[in-house]
Amino acid sequence: MQRAMCIPWRIASLACALICSVGFVGFFMLPRAAAQPSGDLVIYLDQGWSQADRETYYQTSQGSQVIDYDIFLSLEVAGGQQLFRSDPNSERYGLITQPANPATNPDGLPIGLSKTVVTEGRYAGPPQIGITCAACHSAQLYYQGRRIRIDGGSANTFDFMGYVFALDDAMQATLGDASKFDRLAAALGVSGLDDKTVLRRRFEGEAARVHRYRNTDIATPYLWGPGRVDAVGLIVNRLVSFGPGIPENWSMPLAPTKLPFVWNVPQSSRIEWRGSQQDPIERNLAATMGLFLPMDLTSKTRQDGLFDSDAPIDNLVKIESLLDRLAPPQWPEDVLGKIDRKKAAQGKVLFALYCMSCHNAYPYTWTEANTYGKRWIQVGMVPQTYMGTDQGQFTDLKPYANTGQLAGQLPPPDRGKAILPTDALYVILRQEILAKALAKVELSDAQSVQLHGYRVLPVPNPPAGVYKAAPREGVWATPPFMHNGSVPNLYEMLIPAKERSKKFCIGREFDPVRVGLDTSGKSGCFLLDTSLPGNSNAGHSFENGPLGNGIVGPLLTDEQRWELIEYLKSIPERAGQVTPFGGPPAAKIGHGKWLQ
Repeated sequence: MQRAMCIPWRIASLACALICSVGFVGFFMLPRAAAQPSGDLVIYLDQGWSQADRETYYQTSQGSQVIDYDIFLSLEVAGGQQLFRSDPNSERYGLITQPANPATNPDGLPIGLSKTVVTEGRYAGPPQIGITCAACHSAQLYYQGRRIRIDGGSANTFDFMGYVFALDDAMQATLGDASKFDRLAAALGVSGLDDKTVLRRRFEGEAARVHRYRNTDIATPYLWGPGRVDAVGLIVNRLVSFGPGIPENWSMPLAPTKLPFVWNVPQSSRIEWRGSQQDPIERNLAATMGLFLPMDLTSKTRQDGLFDSDAPIDNLVKIESLLDRLAPPQWPEDVLGKIDRKKAAQGKVLFALYCMSCHNAYPYTWTEANTYGKRWIQVGMVPQTYMGTDQGQFTDLKPYANTGQLAGQLPPPDRGKAILPTDALYVILRQEILAKALAKVELSDAQSVQLHGYRVLPVPNPPAGVYKAAPREGVWATPPFMHNGSVPNLYEMLIPAKERSKKFCIGREFDPVRVGLDTSGKSGCFLLDTSLPGNSNAGHSFENGPLGNGIVGPLLTDEQRWELIEYLKSIPERAGQVTPFGGPPAAKIGHGKWLQ
């Protein structure tokens, strides 16, 4: 294993060439005290889930197909004979390792990787390794040798880009090294020359898919780093550019965002950082589209297979049903220290005064009941111009896209149009793929309503240029902060933006004082430079001046900051606080300045 090291985000052409040629270096190493744990060393918090629920969430396939499963299990890392899927290599890129479970995880895969098996239809073939929802929405906080599991949390250690780079390096190294290939063949029980030729041909096809993903889908001059993915750019590019083979529609993914926590998501009025989604099945399938979901955007007509996909609707529904009863994590005082309840009480008053117009608070204010009798937690939909935070989410994509050969197959009124707004084309293609996937599933009217999360269809268009401000219960467990992870701890969220760290290490050790991640470099380091595109830590500033244009509250005293931090540590106030789906019978109806 290599020692911990800092990697600057600004990569000169020569440095980038070196990374591509010698293999991507992990952004940091797991601290020695936090080596691979056995199951009984992990601290599980009461989040409303049983162990069986966790295991289902960790390993359920969302339809992602990266490479053949048998190849993945036997593939070596680029620079040695260690297996790529080994626990030390998985930990290197921030995946959470776990013991094998004969029933749910016989091969001991880390959380977030699963076997995808398709036995019927055009996408049937050998089992595949896939990326699950849990890869991005599960976390483990490391503190003084202990590991605190945060189910549904922001996967702050998972370096998705680094992992893809390393997988590509491993496969390219195997293609170029006869000894590596021979060891792979032996591990797969392949010995004869003819059989090896067949294996090489299969391996070349798998390697080409990963190589293209690395060098086109996620190509950018700046590494995203741990816990961040430009999900919007990635999904949109795969639908409007790479999927249909229209390279001129590609937009460089320069707006990485923090992998969000997912408790209270099914209960909320709007979801995703831009508040752009309401329908859970559409949102979950869209996420899979960015992660190696097989889909057809090249066939001439629907009859020929256009808009087909390998969407596992049943699995996506299963995952969503688990999220319905996921509770935010409560601060473990026996591990991270006692909460100062007097300060927390003062912080609650300050929160109500300065924060609740955007951030709803338990037991929440709710929308009016819809036609299905369901209510939703009102979330803040705050204009970016008011918040003053990074605007990359709204400027990342090209404004217009060519429809190419898809033009004649688009639904009215866009059928035959050669050019559409990129956002519009993306939504159309996403909905067409979903519609075709749902057409294969026999659903009653009641089942269809449940599948769409009891949302009234069609859902209204979201406000433009806004960021969602979710409730803060459990936020203590989700560092770093801001929608793009550009603020290392809660303390810096409460000071004037101009005083925040401009460059800082993202480490793995949890900081229970400032409530964030270690920035000293002692527990590893990925150097985040807030001057780079998509990384701004401006806005959401507490300073004197008129509200708006980045100022959200007055200059706080240091005492007030610590009081707010103690309050944020104290919520939720009870363990296992599951928000009732659809709202409580006696829901409070109301709204703040930005709550919708």
